[in-house]
Amino acid sequence: MTSTTGNSSERGKTAIMQPYFFPYIGYFQLIAAVDLFIVYDNIKYTKKGWINRNRFLCNGKDAIFSLPVKGDSDLLDIRERQLSPDFNCEKLINQLAGAYRKAPCFKQAFPLIEQILRQKELNLFQFLHRSIVLLCEQIGITTEIRISSDIPILHSLKGQDKVLALCEAVGTSVYVNAIGGTELYSKEVFLSHNIELKFLRSKPFQYPQYGNDFLPWLSIVDVLMFNSLETVKEKVHSNYELI
Repeated sequence: MTSTTGNSSERGKTAIMQPYFFPYIGYFQLIAAVDLFIVYDNIKYTKKGWINRNRFLCNGKDAIFSLPVKGDSDLLDIRERQLSPDFNCEKLINQLAGAYRKAPCFKQAFPLIEQILRQKELNLFQFLHRSIVLLCEQIGITTEIRISSDIPILHSLKGQDKVLALCEAVGTSVYVNAIGGTELYSKEVFLSHNIELKFLRSKPFQYPQYGNDFLPWLSIVDVLMFNSLETVKEKVHSNYELI
């Protein structure tokens, strides 16, 4: 698992996504499905998205856990935002431990969760980037990860134009996006740039959650707590389709 910078080179499949905090399994399927994953650091931080928060299982219901972010201008990019100086990692560790201590794979999964949460990093992007790299290593994802601002393009571009510029800069032939982006991108426009556009659709993955009604698409934390590492690896690398 590498996070590198360097000269552009010809690659097959590329995906681009902003960082998220302990994202759901589909995020890792997207990384596993490509040869190069570009993580955005120079796009604006959005308060109500999933950049610094996610959902976990708490007393049979889904609940939000989050990284507190220091108050600052809404115009700042993710890489310019900082965690709140009063962030108490032990409180969050205890919250997740309390929710999952009786889960069958707690002893396997929790040391990594603790390692991630005890990072000394206060920069939001660096914290999230390191978290993603460590989780990929645990799950057996060997995709190269690069940071968007390290790639030489006109970074003032927005949306589809920025994606196309990044894809051309790294010499990709196939761009893969999460299924939620079908309305954002045009296959015809990508083909005009000699790039094939595909979308990743995760297949259902249901597993026991303490015998309660199953709550889908929770954080990867939930997946790791209730499934063996071998099962997680298998589902990350195969339980999806590209359309």
